Amino acid sequence: MKKFALTLALSAAMAGSAFAQTNLRIGLAEDPDVLDPSLARTYVGRIVFSSICDKLFDIDEKLNIVPQLALSQDTSEDGKEVVIKLRPNVTFHDGEPFDAKAAKYSLERHLNMKGSFRKPEIGSVESVDVVDPLTIKLTLKAPFSPLLAQLTDRAGMMVSPKAAEAAGDKFGLHPVCAGPYKFVERVQQDRIVVEKFKDYWNKDNVFIDKITYLPIVDGTVRLANLRSGGLDLIERVLATDIKTVRDDKKLKLSKAVSLGYLGLTINLKNGPKADNPLGKAARVRRAFELAIDRDAINQVVFNGEFVPGNQWVSPQNPYYQEKFPIPKRDIAKAKALLKEAGVTGPIPLDFMVPNGAETRAVAEVVQSMVAEAGFDLKIRVTEFATSLKQSEEGNYQVYLIGWSGRSDPDGNSYSFQVCGQPQNTNGYCDKEVDAAHAEARAKSKLEDRKAAYEKVAAKTLTEGAIVYLYHAQVLVAHTDKLEGYKQMPDGLVRVIGLKLK
Repeated sequence: MKKFALTLALSAAMAGSAFAQTNLRIGLAEDPDVLDPSLARTYVGRIVFSSICDKLFDIDEKLNIVPQLALSQDTSEDGKEVVIKLRPNVTFHDGEPFDAKAAKYSLERHLNMKGSFRKPEIGSVESVDVVDPLTIKLTLKAPFSPLLAQLTDRAGMMVSPKAAEAAGDKFGLHPVCAGPYKFVERVQQDRIVVEKFKDYWNKDNVFIDKITYLPIVDGTVRLANLRSGGLDLIERVLATDIKTVRDDKKLKLSKAVSLGYLGLTINLKNGPKADNPLGKAARVRRAFELAIDRDAINQVVFNGEFVPGNQWVSPQNPYYQEKFPIPKRDIAKAKALLKEAGVTGPIPLDFMVPNGAETRAVAEVVQSMVAEAGFDLKIRVTEFATSLKQSEEGNYQVYLIGWSGRSDPDGNSYSFQVCGQPQNTNGYCDKEVDAAHAEARAKSKLEDRKAAYEKVAAKTLTEGAIVYLYHAQVLVAHTDKLEGYKQMPDGLVRVIGLKLK
């Protein structure tokens, strides 16, 4: 009888543990776009990818490049060959092995797939060769200093060749990678569910069974769900809610200055909507920028928590160009420039703004400021993924859009400023800027690269294709039941090592 009772007790305990599955519920500020590393564009997509798609390399808290699916790399003296040793005994979610052939396939897919946003990030790669089952060699067209930094993000994500070949351009509907969690389901605008991959190479440091990503655009609603227990972690806490989070003993706040920026992209040459005084004349764009007070935006919308800026990197970044400081607001000068350009206001402009409390607030402050100089911004609030599509089509005149940022400045500038690149939706094109970017990519020393970026700044900042406004604080709040969370400057939610009590 004792033996029977013990068996019943063990069975009950095992049954209890089977149903006590941990589920980390993460509130996202938007619904991601396609979950294909080659085609994806969104910041929230990168958050989801961080759980399902490991990369060749990653970054640490100090932005050092560290191994992930790669073990090491060796770059030749002339900078044109990079040999990468791969981690052994890694399996994709479909059971296929990750090896040199798979790495070659993934990199070539990033380079050659139609519509790939990764091509400009690693476009310097001329060929990928298999040296042995766990070694690949990248041969470059020219030395490319940002390469390893690019491989710490989507360009370094590895996908299962078998699954990718079978799915074609529908791969993003059911991504198959080699991360700690495997994709289970997605309901558009509602949820993305992933579950722990039992054969993950680092499975001993994965402690949560399932993650559910829930897009909730309203930041106040996200926080209310966190406080009520409906969510365990939320990204992009509103700056105005920082005190609420800090005053709640059941919540914790993590933050770091973002590597990215938020700015105003101005349509210069993308379709008929570019045919307006702002799109046609740099002098008018200069007047537009002089009507904006970045410090006031920071104080009014973000309680002074963010970092005002006028470049693609923050004033704290070693690549920031001190020769081009943040311009002070000057309405009189703005009006004088408009007069010199022969433009009389008000100038009506279609102002596309992704839906969100803070983006709407920023848009309204900018709208009020520039109105004093003679610009009439017509705010058009648009669902985020839709706004990206419309920007590609040129369906805007001014677009309030951010970039989550990369550890190397090339990742914040090249794809937006170089002629014909995928993120360059406003049609900006200058051969001198292209040449300066090529120079920055070919150099390895910080001072040499910074000198090249000075040439970029001299042209792009005066011509005003993008009016950079500020650099956000990455603000993440989570329940005190979540242990081990660390916030990194790239804003991603890394799940390795997290425990949910």
